[in-house]
Amino acid sequence: MTRLSIVIVSFNARADLVHCLLSLKKNPPAIDHEIVVVDNNSSDDSAAAAQNIPGVRVERMARNAGFSAANNAGIRVSRGDLILLLNSDTLVPPGALDALIARLAVTPGAGIAGPRLVDADGRPELSFGRMISPLNELRQQRRTQTWIDVETAREQFVDWVSGACLLVYRADAEAAGLLDERFFLYTEDVDFCHAVRKLGRKVLFTPVATITHLRGRSRASQPEASRLAYRTSQMAFYRKHHPAYVPLLKLYLRLKGEL
Repeated sequence: MTRLSIVIVSFNARADLVHCLLSLKKNPPAIDHEIVVVDNNSSDDSAAAAQNIPGVRVERMARNAGFSAANNAGIRVSRGDLILLLNSDTLVPPGALDALIARLAVTPGAGIAGPRLVDADGRPELSFGRMISPLNELRQQRRTQTWIDVETAREQFVDWVSGACLLVYRADAEAAGLLDERFFLYTEDVDFCHAVRKLGRKVLFTPVATITHLRGRSRASQPEASRLAYRTSQMAFYRKHHPAYVPLLKLYLRLKGEL
């Protein structure tokens, strides 16, 4: 019986995807698991490269449907009672997934758990936070690396954890309606965690597990596309959760020349 389904969405990230999969094969979780790669219609032979790795199942999307839609496709074809959403630009060290699974299992009321994420140099990144709002976005922009180092060293309940590595019970994911596909890229994890919390479940951040996340490298290669994707999702998020602030956000983006 499959206990854990690892869902990895990939779009034109062949090298990162292969490194991620090889780290999983080298350091697999102890429980019975499956690996499902959802390829978002890549043009760099990512899907073929993934299929060459034993034990990896590849689902091909007919178009680049976005991060949320591709994750949902992977969830729907998978079978595990636990679902791990994992970015293609991550590396999994020995024991990390076992530690994350164990903490979720023994934490009463928790439906989601996220690990400590570090960059290629081992520096922790801010991979959790409060629900997105104008004030909380301002606070998050002012976080120093020292603050991040301290906060990511302690386990705590939070409003959201990063979708770069997010463990969730299938029952909770399905009760929440999976990921909202109006979010093509960015903020979908915050929205999803909010939906799970609305079920009365908790979101746990735990540093007992550490995953390497190479996000900075992928963003650096396409900075304008990344910025546009974030602003589009930010606007969709405010329309859904804070409609009264939409005019203010539009004014702010106009003043910055980003609308």
